Amino acid sequence: MSPRNPLPPPPPPAELQSWPDRESRLADRALALDVLGRRLLGGGRLAMFLLGFFLLELGWSLVGVLLTSVGQPVPDPFMLLTGLVTAVLGIGVLVPAVWLTIRSLRQDRTVRERLSQWAALDHHGPTDARLRAPVLSLCWLLLSFAMCGLGLWMGFAVPAGVSRHDGYGLVAYGMGVALILWITGLTGLGKAFGHYRLAVRLTGRRPAGRSASSEPPRPG
Repeated sequence: MSPRNPLPPPPPPAELQSWPDRESRLADRALALDVLGRRLLGGGRLAMFLLGFFLLELGWSLVGVLLTSVGQPVPDPFMLLTGLVTAVLGIGVLVPAVWLTIRSLRQDRTVRERLSQWAALDHHGPTDARLRAPVLSLCWLLLSFAMCGLGLWMGFAVPAGVSRHDGYGLVAYGMGVALILWITGLTGLGKAFGHYRLAVRLTGRRPAGRSASSEPPRPG
């Protein structure tokens, strides 16, 4: 997590909570949930998601130069040499791209755990409605669905459209592009569905015994 933008700390344990009244607790809860919700689905998180995807595609494209060179019926030594250079550069791009993807998934898990802790403090309709973020969830859903659809189409179109004169390297490259699209799209779909389900579960109607009357008494 970036030290410049730290996550809200987890709420204090029940025995250490010292909010003077329910309004103060709800205000802190709303602020924490808004920040955590943006960390999961906000514009910055979407930009990082797309950056990881483009880096993966760029790295694989550089490796693909070598694949297409090796897969030619009559390999060209100059193209092979060029492919070796670009493959090294591609691996140099793929490694941080994979690291960025794994790091983002781990951060999401931490954010979801902290979001669950803050949501369990109380229940407030307007704040809970914002947490569900249906518009942002829909944006993630549509973008990820488009990636999955394009990846699925490429998975069939590339092998069918490549002749034996093009070489099998082009097929391997195209299938790799399709796989990256497919996996990235599935990750985004899981994120969109998972967040909405988590938000509904955390902010759903509380049992009858949990209400404002259960809050700590106000100081006299």
